[in-house]
Amino acid sequence: MLKFAFRRFLGMIPMLLLISIVIFTLARLMPGDSFSGEIDPTNTNPEYIAEMREKLGYNDPLPQQYFRWITNFIQGDFGKSTRFKISVSEVIKERLPNTLLLGFTSILITYVLAFLMGMYAGRKPYTLGDNLIGTFNYLGLSIPSFVAGVFAIYFFSYKLGWFPSNGSIGIGMKEGTIEYWLSRFHHVILPAFVLAFLNIASYTQFLRNDIIENSRKDFVRTARAKGTPESKIYNVHILRNSIIPLVTFLGFDLVSIISGAIITETIFTYPGLGQLFLQSVGTRDYPVLMTLTMLFSLITLIGNLVADILYGVVDPRIRLD
Repeated sequence: MLKFAFRRFLGMIPMLLLISIVIFTLARLMPGDSFSGEIDPTNTNPEYIAEMREKLGYNDPLPQQYFRWITNFIQGDFGKSTRFKISVSEVIKERLPNTLLLGFTSILITYVLAFLMGMYAGRKPYTLGDNLIGTFNYLGLSIPSFVAGVFAIYFFSYKLGWFPSNGSIGIGMKEGTIEYWLSRFHHVILPAFVLAFLNIASYTQFLRNDIIENSRKDFVRTARAKGTPESKIYNVHILRNSIIPLVTFLGFDLVSIISGAIITETIFTYPGLGQLFLQSVGTRDYPVLMTLTMLFSLITLIGNLVADILYGVVDPRIRLD
Protein backbone atom coordinates (compact mmCIF):
# COMPACT_ATOMS: atom_id res chain seq x y z
CA MET A 1 0.00 0.00 0.00
CA LEU A 2 2.77 2.45 0.95
CA LYS A 3 4.72 1.61 -2.20
CA PHE A 4 1.63 2.22 -4.32
CA ALA A 5 0.92 5.56 -2.63
CA PHE A 6 4.54 6.64 -3.02
CA ARG A 7 4.60 5.71 -6.72
CA ARG A 8 1.35 7.57 -7.32
CA PHE A 9 2.71 10.58 -5.47
CA LEU A 10 5.82 10.62 -7.65
CA GLY A 11 3.61 10.26 -10.72
CA MET A 12 1.76 13.43 -9.69
CA ILE A 13 4.90 15.54 -10.14
CA PRO A 14 5.16 15.37 -13.96
CA MET A 15 1.36 15.66 -14.18
CA LEU A 16 1.40 18.88 -12.15
CA LEU A 17 4.29 20.16 -14.26
CA LEU A 18 2.28 19.55 -17.42
CA ILE A 19 -0.80 21.19 -15.88
CA SER A 20 1.25 24.25 -14.89
CA ILE A 21 2.47 24.63 -18.48
CA VAL A 22 -1.11 24.46 -19.79
CA ILE A 23 -2.34 26.97 -17.19
CA PHE A 24 0.49 29.40 -17.93
CA THR A 25 -0.06 29.11 -21.67
CA LEU A 26 -3.82 29.68 -21.44
CA ALA A 27 -3.28 32.67 -19.16
CA ARG A 28 -0.93 34.21 -21.70
CA LEU A 29 -3.40 33.58 -24.53
CA MET A 30 -6.16 35.43 -22.67
CA PRO A 31 -6.62 39.17 -23.36
CA GLY A 32 -4.29 41.45 -21.41
CA ASP A 33 -2.08 40.40 -18.50
CA SER A 34 -1.81 40.90 -14.74
CA PHE A 35 -0.75 44.51 -15.21
CA SER A 36 -3.94 45.26 -17.18
CA GLY A 37 -6.05 44.85 -14.06
CA GLU A 38 -4.08 47.49 -12.13
CA ILE A 39 -4.36 50.42 -14.57
CA ASP A 40 -6.81 52.18 -16.85
CA PRO A 41 -5.16 52.16 -20.29
CA THR A 42 -7.32 55.10 -21.45
CA ASN A 43 -6.04 57.39 -18.67
CA THR A 44 -2.45 56.16 -18.32
CA ASN A 45 0.65 57.35 -20.15
CA PRO A 46 1.60 54.71 -22.77
CA GLU A 47 5.27 55.27 -21.98
CA TYR A 48 4.63 54.45 -18.33
CA ILE A 49 2.76 51.28 -19.34
CA ALA A 50 5.61 50.17 -21.59
CA GLU A 51 8.17 50.91 -18.86
CA MET A 52 6.25 48.94 -16.21
CA ARG A 53 5.74 45.97 -18.52
CA GLU A 54 9.46 45.88 -19.11
CA LYS A 55 10.18 46.21 -15.40
CA LEU A 56 7.72 43.44 -14.46
CA GLY A 57 9.18 41.09 -17.08
CA TYR A 58 6.14 40.84 -19.34
CA ASN A 59 8.36 41.40 -22.37
CA ASP A 60 10.70 38.54 -21.49
CA PRO A 61 10.57 35.30 -23.52
CA LEU A 62 7.72 33.00 -22.47
CA PRO A 63 10.01 30.19 -21.20
CA GLN A 64 11.74 32.69 -18.93
CA GLN A 65 8.39 34.02 -17.66
CA TYR A 66 7.15 30.49 -17.00
CA PHE A 67 10.29 29.49 -15.12
CA ARG A 68 10.07 32.61 -12.95
CA TRP A 69 6.38 32.00 -12.22
CA ILE A 70 6.70 28.30 -11.39
CA THR A 71 9.78 28.91 -9.24
CA ASN A 72 7.96 31.54 -7.19
CA PHE A 73 4.89 29.29 -7.01
CA ILE A 74 6.88 26.38 -5.56
CA GLN A 75 8.39 28.74 -2.99
CA GLY A 76 4.91 29.87 -1.92
CA ASP A 77 4.97 33.23 -3.69
CA PHE A 78 1.72 33.28 -5.69
CA GLY A 79 1.98 36.91 -6.69
CA LYS A 80 -0.21 39.91 -5.94
CA SER A 81 -3.90 40.14 -6.68
CA THR A 82 -4.58 42.92 -9.17
CA ARG A 83 -8.11 43.34 -7.83
CA PHE A 84 -7.57 43.27 -4.05
CA LYS A 85 -4.04 44.77 -4.12
CA ILE A 86 -2.77 42.20 -1.60
CA SER A 87 -0.93 38.90 -1.94
CA VAL A 88 -2.84 36.01 -3.49
CA SER A 89 -2.12 33.82 -0.46
CA GLU A 90 -3.93 36.31 1.80
CA VAL A 91 -6.94 36.42 -0.53
CA ILE A 92 -7.20 32.63 -0.61
CA LYS A 93 -6.60 32.34 3.14
CA GLU A 94 -9.56 34.63 3.77
CA ARG A 95 -11.95 32.59 1.59
CA LEU A 96 -10.64 29.08 2.32
CA PRO A 97 -12.42 28.48 5.69
CA ASN A 98 -15.82 29.23 4.12
CA THR A 99 -15.23 26.78 1.28
CA LEU A 100 -13.95 24.10 3.68
CA LEU A 101 -17.06 24.45 5.82
CA LEU A 102 -19.33 24.35 2.78
CA GLY A 103 -17.55 21.35 1.29
CA PHE A 104 -17.42 19.25 4.47
CA THR A 105 -21.05 20.02 5.29
CA SER A 106 -22.10 19.11 1.75
CA ILE A 107 -20.22 15.80 1.83
CA LEU A 108 -21.63 14.95 5.27
CA ILE A 109 -25.19 15.63 4.09
CA THR A 110 -24.57 13.66 0.89
CA TYR A 111 -23.31 10.45 2.48
CA VAL A 112 -25.64 10.42 5.48
CA LEU A 113 -28.80 10.88 3.41
CA ALA A 114 -27.62 8.71 0.51
CA PHE A 115 -26.64 5.90 2.87
CA LEU A 116 -29.89 5.97 4.83
CA MET A 117 -32.19 6.26 1.80
CA GLY A 118 -30.16 3.85 -0.32
CA MET A 119 -30.17 1.20 2.41
CA TYR A 120 -33.92 1.54 2.94
CA ALA A 121 -34.76 1.49 -0.76
CA GLY A 122 -32.43 -1.46 -1.39
CA ARG A 123 -33.82 -3.57 1.43
CA LYS A 124 -37.46 -2.74 0.61
CA PRO A 125 -37.61 -2.32 -3.16
CA TYR A 126 -40.83 -1.48 -5.01
CA THR A 127 -42.59 -0.32 -1.85
CA LEU A 128 -44.19 3.08 -1.26
CA GLY A 129 -41.06 4.31 0.51
CA ASP A 130 -38.87 3.14 -2.35
CA ASN A 131 -41.10 4.91 -4.87
CA LEU A 132 -40.98 8.16 -2.89
CA ILE A 133 -37.19 7.96 -2.67
CA GLY A 134 -37.06 7.20 -6.39
CA THR A 135 -39.14 10.31 -7.11
CA PHE A 136 -36.71 12.40 -5.06
CA ASN A 137 -33.79 10.86 -6.96
CA TYR A 138 -35.26 11.64 -10.36
CA LEU A 139 -35.89 15.23 -9.31
CA GLY A 140 -32.34 15.53 -8.07
CA LEU A 141 -30.93 14.10 -11.30
CA SER A 142 -33.08 16.27 -13.56
CA ILE A 143 -33.00 19.68 -11.86
CA PRO A 144 -29.82 21.74 -12.54
CA SER A 145 -28.03 23.12 -9.48
CA PHE A 146 -28.70 26.75 -10.41
CA VAL A 147 -32.44 26.05 -10.69
CA ALA A 148 -32.42 24.17 -7.38
CA GLY A 149 -30.56 27.06 -5.77
CA VAL A 150 -33.07 29.66 -6.96
CA PHE A 151 -36.04 27.59 -5.80
CA ALA A 152 -34.34 26.86 -2.46
CA ILE A 153 -33.80 30.58 -1.84
CA TYR A 154 -37.39 31.39 -2.85
CA PHE A 155 -39.08 28.78 -0.65
CA PHE A 156 -36.76 28.36 2.35
CA SER A 157 -35.47 31.94 2.59
CA TYR A 158 -38.22 34.26 1.34
CA LYS A 159 -41.38 32.21 1.86
CA LEU A 160 -40.58 30.21 5.00
CA GLY A 161 -37.71 32.30 6.36
CA TRP A 162 -35.87 29.26 7.67
CA PHE A 163 -32.43 30.03 6.24
CA PRO A 164 -30.51 33.14 5.09
CA SER A 165 -30.36 33.71 1.35
CA ASN A 166 -26.80 35.05 1.18
CA GLY A 167 -23.54 35.56 3.05
CA SER A 168 -21.66 33.31 5.44
CA ILE A 169 -22.21 35.02 8.81
CA GLY A 170 -24.80 37.21 10.48
CA ILE A 171 -24.19 40.92 11.01
CA GLY A 172 -22.62 41.90 14.32
CA MET A 173 -21.50 38.41 15.34
CA LYS A 174 -18.42 38.27 17.54
CA GLU A 175 -15.87 35.76 16.30
CA GLY A 176 -15.28 32.75 18.53
CA THR A 177 -18.61 32.84 20.34
CA ILE A 178 -21.27 30.13 20.20
CA GLU A 179 -23.62 32.52 18.42
CA TYR A 180 -20.94 33.10 15.79
CA TRP A 181 -20.59 29.41 14.94
CA LEU A 182 -24.33 28.81 15.06
CA SER A 183 -24.74 31.66 12.57
CA ARG A 184 -22.09 30.18 10.29
CA PHE A 185 -23.76 26.77 10.27
CA HIS A 186 -27.15 28.42 9.76
CA HIS A 187 -25.81 30.21 6.68
CA VAL A 188 -24.10 27.13 5.22
CA ILE A 189 -26.90 24.55 5.53
CA LEU A 190 -28.98 25.67 2.54
CA PRO A 191 -26.14 26.09 -0.02
CA ALA A 192 -24.57 22.84 1.24
CA PHE A 193 -27.81 20.93 0.64
CA VAL A 194 -28.18 22.44 -2.85
CA LEU A 195 -24.57 21.51 -3.57
CA ALA A 196 -25.23 17.97 -2.34
CA PHE A 197 -28.63 17.59 -4.04
CA LEU A 198 -27.40 15.95 -7.25
CA ASN A 199 -24.93 13.64 -5.47
CA ILE A 200 -27.54 12.54 -2.94
CA ALA A 201 -29.86 11.47 -5.75
CA SER A 202 -27.21 9.67 -7.81
CA TYR A 203 -25.53 7.95 -4.83
CA THR A 204 -28.86 6.84 -3.37
CA GLN A 205 -29.98 5.33 -6.65
CA PHE A 206 -26.60 3.71 -7.17
CA LEU A 207 -26.54 2.17 -3.68
CA ARG A 208 -30.14 1.00 -3.96
CA ASN A 209 -29.57 -0.76 -7.28
CA ASP A 210 -26.30 -2.31 -6.10
CA ILE A 211 -27.91 -3.69 -2.92
CA ILE A 212 -30.71 -5.28 -4.95
CA GLU A 213 -28.19 -6.80 -7.38
CA ASN A 214 -25.94 -8.15 -4.62
CA SER A 215 -28.90 -9.62 -2.73
CA ARG A 216 -29.49 -11.97 -5.66
CA LYS A 217 -25.95 -13.32 -5.88
CA ASP A 218 -24.81 -16.80 -4.93
CA PHE A 219 -22.87 -15.84 -1.79
CA VAL A 220 -26.06 -14.31 -0.34
CA ARG A 221 -28.09 -17.41 -1.13
CA THR A 222 -25.40 -19.49 0.56
CA ALA A 223 -25.48 -17.30 3.66
CA ARG A 224 -29.27 -17.59 3.85
CA ALA A 225 -29.05 -21.37 3.41
CA LYS A 226 -26.66 -21.53 6.39
CA GLY A 227 -29.23 -19.73 8.54
CA THR A 228 -27.35 -16.43 8.79
CA PRO A 229 -29.59 -13.70 10.24
CA GLU A 230 -31.02 -11.36 7.61
CA SER A 231 -29.63 -8.28 9.35
CA LYS A 232 -26.11 -9.72 9.24
CA ILE A 233 -26.52 -10.63 5.57
CA TYR A 234 -27.41 -7.05 4.68
CA ASN A 235 -25.03 -5.28 7.03
CA VAL A 236 -21.97 -7.47 6.47
CA HIS A 237 -22.22 -9.33 3.18
CA ILE A 238 -24.35 -7.11 0.95
CA LEU A 239 -23.58 -3.65 2.31
CA ARG A 240 -19.82 -4.09 2.34
CA ASN A 241 -19.81 -5.00 -1.33
CA SER A 242 -22.28 -2.27 -2.24
CA ILE A 243 -20.40 0.62 -0.63
CA ILE A 244 -17.14 -0.12 -2.47
CA PRO A 245 -18.11 2.01 -5.50
CA LEU A 246 -19.30 4.80 -3.21
CA VAL A 247 -15.90 4.90 -1.53
CA THR A 248 -14.28 5.69 -4.87
CA PHE A 249 -16.61 8.68 -5.21
CA LEU A 250 -15.31 10.07 -1.91
CA GLY A 251 -11.94 10.82 -3.49
CA PHE A 252 -13.60 12.91 -6.20
CA ASP A 253 -15.86 14.59 -3.64
CA LEU A 254 -12.77 15.83 -1.82
CA VAL A 255 -12.29 18.24 -4.71
CA SER A 256 -15.49 20.04 -3.73
CA ILE A 257 -14.04 20.72 -0.27
CA ILE A 258 -11.57 23.15 -1.81
CA SER A 259 -13.16 24.26 -5.06
CA GLY A 260 -16.72 24.35 -3.75
CA ALA A 261 -19.35 24.93 -6.39
CA ILE A 262 -18.90 28.04 -8.50
CA ILE A 263 -22.59 28.23 -9.38
CA THR A 264 -23.85 27.52 -5.86
CA GLU A 265 -21.54 30.02 -4.19
CA THR A 266 -22.46 32.65 -6.77
CA ILE A 267 -26.23 32.14 -6.35
CA PHE A 268 -26.02 32.34 -2.57
CA THR A 269 -23.36 35.10 -2.64
CA TYR A 270 -21.32 32.81 -0.44
CA PRO A 271 -17.75 34.14 -0.14
CA GLY A 272 -15.74 31.05 -1.00
CA LEU A 273 -13.07 29.98 -3.46
CA GLY A 274 -15.62 29.07 -6.12
CA GLN A 275 -17.06 32.58 -6.18
CA LEU A 276 -13.53 34.02 -6.06
CA PHE A 277 -12.57 31.94 -9.10
CA LEU A 278 -15.50 33.26 -11.13
CA GLN A 279 -14.83 36.84 -10.06
CA SER A 280 -11.15 36.48 -11.02
CA VAL A 281 -12.15 35.47 -14.54
CA GLY A 282 -14.38 38.53 -14.93
CA THR A 283 -11.81 40.97 -13.52
CA ARG A 284 -8.78 39.40 -15.25
CA ASP A 285 -7.12 38.80 -11.91
CA TYR A 286 -4.69 36.31 -13.45
CA PRO A 287 -2.48 35.68 -10.37
CA VAL A 288 -5.53 34.54 -8.36
CA LEU A 289 -6.97 32.65 -11.33
CA MET A 290 -3.77 30.72 -12.04
CA THR A 291 -3.20 29.91 -8.36
CA LEU A 292 -6.73 28.60 -7.87
CA THR A 293 -6.51 26.49 -11.03
CA MET A 294 -3.25 24.92 -9.84
CA LEU A 295 -4.76 24.36 -6.39
CA PHE A 296 -7.87 22.68 -7.81
CA SER A 297 -5.69 20.46 -10.03
CA LEU A 298 -3.55 19.40 -7.08
CA ILE A 299 -6.59 18.55 -4.96
CA THR A 300 -8.07 16.56 -7.87
CA LEU A 301 -4.94 14.43 -8.13
CA ILE A 302 -4.88 13.93 -4.35
CA GLY A 303 -8.55 12.97 -4.44
CA ASN A 304 -7.85 10.30 -7.06
CA LEU A 305 -5.03 8.93 -4.91
CA VAL A 306 -7.26 8.83 -1.83
CA ALA A 307 -9.97 7.03 -3.80
CA ASP A 308 -7.53 4.33 -4.96
CA ILE A 309 -6.18 3.82 -1.43
CA LEU A 310 -9.67 3.64 0.12
CA TYR A 311 -10.72 1.20 -2.59
CA GLY A 312 -7.99 -1.19 -1.45
CA VAL A 313 -8.82 -0.68 2.23
CA VAL A 314 -12.55 -1.39 1.86
CA ASP A 315 -12.16 -4.41 -0.43
CA PRO A 316 -9.56 -6.87 0.92
CA ARG A 317 -9.62 -8.73 -2.38
CA ILE A 318 -7.83 -5.80 -3.98
CA ARG A 319 -4.10 -5.60 -3.44
CA LEU A 320 -2.20 -2.46 -4.35
CA ASP A 321 1.33 -3.72 -4.91
